[in-house]
Amino acid sequence: MRTSYLDLAPYRRSTVGFDRLFDFMTNSGGSNADDSYPPYDIERLDEDSYRITLAVAGFRPDEVEVVAQQNLLTISGKKAEEDKPEGYIHRGIARRSFERRFQLADFVQVKSAEFENGLLTITLKREVPEAMKPRKIEINSSAPESTEQRAPEPAAG
Repeated sequence: MRTSYLDLAPYRRSTVGFDRLFDFMTNSGGSNADDSYPPYDIERLDEDSYRITLAVAGFRPDEVEVVAQQNLLTISGKKAEEDKPEGYIHRGIARRSFERRFQLADFVQVKSAEFENGLLTITLKREVPEAMKPRKIEINSSAPESTEQRAPEPAAG
């Protein structure tokens, strides 16, 4: 249940192309118990590089899937079916399936995914295409230039 309301209407009127962001902010109110599993960190490495690390203890690399689509990174895990485990007195390591989604900004690409010691590390990099980078536009003027040729004045005589 949400305890506060943020009115984004004034911002919607003065921005163009940010509808998805405002919808995301509006709809990301309450938190579910499933929102905390698996735990993760997001780290900024530099201006355009990021790293997401998920703690996926108990999963093997072949039980975890990483899918990158346009502006969406989905990480899911599903444990392989196992015969009745014998000898366990307590099973504290989570074995439930999960799906974690991350909204990516424009031009953010997945560079690599590594699995080591129960941690899945995904490296991301923002690469803006040259055509999308800001460029200075020269302004042309249609006003006559001030270097007009004047007709010579007649000689007095």
